Amino acid sequence: MEILVNQILGDRYQIQSILGRQTGRRTFLARDLQTERSVVLKLLLFGPDFTWDDLKLFEREAEVLKSLDLPTIPQYLDCFDADTELGKGFVLVQTYIEAKSLQNWLDAGRTFSEDELISIAKQLLTILDYLHNRQPAVIHRDIKPSNILLGDRSGNSPGQVYLVDFGSVKTATNGSTITVVGTYGYMPPEQFGGQTTPASDLYALGATIICLATGQQPSELPHRDMQIDFVGRVNLSPHMTKWLQSMTAASIDSRLKSASQALAALSTQNQNRENTLELTSQPFGSKIRLRNTSQSLEIVVPPRGIHLLVLIRMFGITVLLTSIVVSLFVGLAAAFNGWALLLYTGLHLWFGLGMIWGIIFDLFGTRRLRIDASTISLSIAIFGLKCVPAHTAARWDINRVELAPLSYAKGRDGDRVAVLPHLSIWAGNKQFSLSTFNLTPPEQEWLAAELTQWLNLPT
Repeated sequence: MEILVNQILGDRYQIQSILGRQTGRRTFLARDLQTERSVVLKLLLFGPDFTWDDLKLFEREAEVLKSLDLPTIPQYLDCFDADTELGKGFVLVQTYIEAKSLQNWLDAGRTFSEDELISIAKQLLTILDYLHNRQPAVIHRDIKPSNILLGDRSGNSPGQVYLVDFGSVKTATNGSTITVVGTYGYMPPEQFGGQTTPASDLYALGATIICLATGQQPSELPHRDMQIDFVGRVNLSPHMTKWLQSMTAASIDSRLKSASQALAALSTQNQNRENTLELTSQPFGSKIRLRNTSQSLEIVVPPRGIHLLVLIRMFGITVLLTSIVVSLFVGLAAAFNGWALLLYTGLHLWFGLGMIWGIIFDLFGTRRLRIDASTISLSIAIFGLKCVPAHTAARWDINRVELAPLSYAKGRDGDRVAVLPHLSIWAGNKQFSLSTFNLTPPEQEWLAAELTQWLNLPT
C-alpha cells in the first residue's frame, strides 16, 4: 500500500503511512496541509469485496462521530469521495490521537496492576456512560484492546484512555436490521444473533480487562457454562474478580446493566461495605488457623479438647450405658421377648455410638474449610486421616454468609426452644455450617468479617 504514500486526497490530506488494513478498507496517517496537523483517513474501497453493509456501517460511523463531542474519542473532520490508484472509494477524516493501543502495549510485554486495571476500566466506563446516554444511545459493538488507546503513564495514572474505531457502531434507531459485527472472544452471546444493548459493550469491556490481566485473548481462555474462566489465571482481589464475572456473565439478565451501575460497583473497591463486621482481629487465645491470599481462603479449626459439650456427652454416655445394663437385667428377670429386648438394646447402643463418635470428633477432629478459585469444601480429619467425605460446591454458587446470634423459637409443643448461634456459608441451596466447630461468639464474628471481606458479600 506504499503506492498511496505522499499522495494527496481531497486536495488537502497528504498520506504519510498506513495504520491498518482490512478487506476493502485502509486506514492512513495523513497530514492536513491547511492546518499542518496529523489526521486519520479511513478509506472504504468500492472494489470486488465491497458490500452495501460496509457502506451502511461506514456512513453510520461518520454520522455518529458528527454528533459526538468528547475529548477521549476521535472527532469527525471531513468526508468525501476519492479516486485513488487502488480504486474509487469513500474517505472519512478524523482527528489523530497520538497513543499506543492496549494491544500494542501487551505485545510490547507491558503488564498491568489491579489499580491500573481499575483506572482503565473507570475511564472506559465514563466514555460508555456518555455514549449510552445519548439520544439515541450509541453502542460501540467492538470494544477490544486494539480499539483502545492508552497514553503514557502520568503520576499514579496508567495513562489517558481513548476509545477509537467506531466502524461497528450501532444506534437505537437502527436496531431493526441484523448486522453481526464485533470480534470473537469479546462479543457476548446475544451479539452473535445481531442483537445488542448497552450491556453488550459492558461484556466487551470486561473481556478486555480480563485480557489485560491474563495477557491472553478471551478466545484462548477456557469457558465454563459459556462464561470466561479466568479466575485461576489472575492475581486479583475477590471483589475485582466478582466484578469481572458480573461484567462478562453470559446471560444478559445476570450481567451489570449500565455503565453507571458498573462504575458504581467498581468504585466500592476500597470502601467499607454495608453490613460488613468491624471486628477484624483474631480473638485472644483462639487457636484457629486462617490462611488468606488473593487466590484462596482456608480456615483450620484444631481439636477443642475437653469442654462443656464433651462433658455433657460423656455424662449422657454414662446414663445410656447404665440404662442398657439395667434394662438387660430387668428384661431377663421379666422374661421379655428376646427380639424386643434385642431391638431395645440395639437402639440404645446406636445412640451410644453416635455420642461416642461425637466425643472423638471433639477431642481429636480437625475441621478444614477451604475456598479457592473454583470450589468451596468442608472436611473433617482425625489424626490427619479424612473420616468424612468432603462437603463441596462450586465457588461461583456462593451467595451469602449467615451469622445468627442466640435466638429462641417455638417448639412443636409450643415451648420456647433456644437456637444456638451459628455461622454458615450458603452456596446455592447447600449450607456449609461452621457452628459444628464449637466456635465462641467472638470467633464467629471474626470469621464472619474475614469471609464477607474476602468473598465481597454482605453478612
